[in-house]
Amino acid sequence: MSDKGMFGNLGNLMKQAQAMQERLAKVQAEVATKTVQATAGGGMVTVVANGAMEIVSVKIDPEVLKASDGEMLQDLVVAAANAALRKAREMVAEEMKGITGGLQMPGLF
Repeated sequence: MSDKGMFGNLGNLMKQAQAMQERLAKVQAEVATKTVQATAGGGMVTVVANGAMEIVSVKIDPEVLKASDGEMLQDLVVAAANAALRKAREMVAEEMKGITGGLQMPGLF
């Protein structure tokens, strides 16, 4: 293979990599606006997270507050938050799969 052919292939590869990077950035921005919801304690605590791995809201059933079991409430909030973040990671991975072809790309999500 000539040097020109080898460098031409390298140039094409670089263009493809740049296009993929641009598509990934666009998808990351889009999923940051999408949300997922998870509950714990049979719906006593509901947590919403977005694709940027941020907790957007926490809702606590007033009945849980009346029971005044602080430790149980803390456990429910942690469980719901972890479930919401897990769902958010799954959502982002699913969105990215279309671009990366299922390749694992550490650091993207």
